Amino acid sequence: MVRSSNRYITCQIVYSEINCDKVICQASSRELPRYGINAGLKNYAAAYMTGLLVARRVLTQLGLNELYEGNTEVTGEVVQTEYNDRTFFVEEVDEDKKPFRCVLDLGLVATTVGNRVFGALKGAVDGGLDIPHNEKNFPGYDREAKEYDADEHRSKIFGLHVAEYMEAMKEEDEENAAEDYTRQFGAFEKAGIDHENMEEKISEAHDAIRADPSPRFSESAKKRRAASEQTYDKKFANRKPISLAQRKARVAQKKAHYAATAEE
Repeated sequence: MVRSSNRYITCQIVYSEINCDKVICQASSRELPRYGINAGLKNYAAAYMTGLLVARRVLTQLGLNELYEGNTEVTGEVVQTEYNDRTFFVEEVDEDKKPFRCVLDLGLVATTVGNRVFGALKGAVDGGLDIPHNEKNFPGYDREAKEYDADEHRSKIFGLHVAEYMEAMKEEDEENAAEDYTRQFGAFEKAGIDHENMEEKISEAHDAIRADPSPRFSESAKKRRAASEQTYDKKFANRKPISLAQRKARVAQKKAHYAATAEE
């Protein structure tokens, strides 16, 4: 399941039971600062990295991370393997343990060409998950010519389209160009990411995700709160509720105080 908000991308591996749905594993683009990406957490490159993260995390959790490493070299191509009259979307199929198959859940997202959810799909597939798909919704696919340019998709995965726009804005000679650039890409500047090192930073993040896809915390937030011994200063505790008669007495006392002050 892939969902996007105004700030982040979230990917979850979910299965259904009669009474409820259960989440096996999840990842969010808000985790990407751990891997050196502190800006652009909702773009296509971030969606790809989030998909890659959830794939490596769930395969590690299931003990399949060594059997199915995925596509370590990002090319944008669609990988398929025929095995026992079935199509698997991984490079190789192990005889004893088949790849972990998922089905993409888009929710209410329109399946337009180049949508970020397909970036998350591609990241999960390159991470080693078996997800049925084709190239028709990836960036670089021309529906009229029915041709697919994998290099264009690769440039999206590495954020090169963002880098090109950053470079174009820097080269503008308008008076407000610098101010517009800072407003739009100030977070990238603060994170030390520019048009020259964009691909390098994202490539390093891919390697870091593969090296350690484990979640930051081993327990849920609810368990962490229950285990922690939270203390508070009792002098800041809420006052005990008072009766109507007590409230009226307080009001009368305040009125008398203000009357006496006014006479003085």
